[in-house]
Amino acid sequence: MLKTLGTIAFVAFALPAAAQSVNGTVTKVDEAQSKLTINHGPIKNLEMENMTMVFKAADPAMLKGLKSGDKIKFDADRVNGQITVIKLQKTK
Repeated sequence: MLKTLGTIAFVAFALPAAAQSVNGTVTKVDEAQSKLTINHGPIKNLEMENMTMVFKAADPAMLKGLKSGDKIKFDADRVNGQITVIKLQKTK
């Protein structure tokens, strides 16, 4: 039984971290380039601390109606080598 549990634990640690929702504030939106700049908290799956940085939007439609100052909750991950917002929701 212990051997099986050790294998399960190894597999769990070997898997990449899944994207987790992070709170942030939009500081700039560039719809033409499908990019947005976000001041955000730690992004654990990307091993990032709090910072402000530019992200690519996975779907340009997620930028519609978004403006500087908007509070958001988002998920980010590496897509084709580029750090990308894969999910975004406005918050209050």
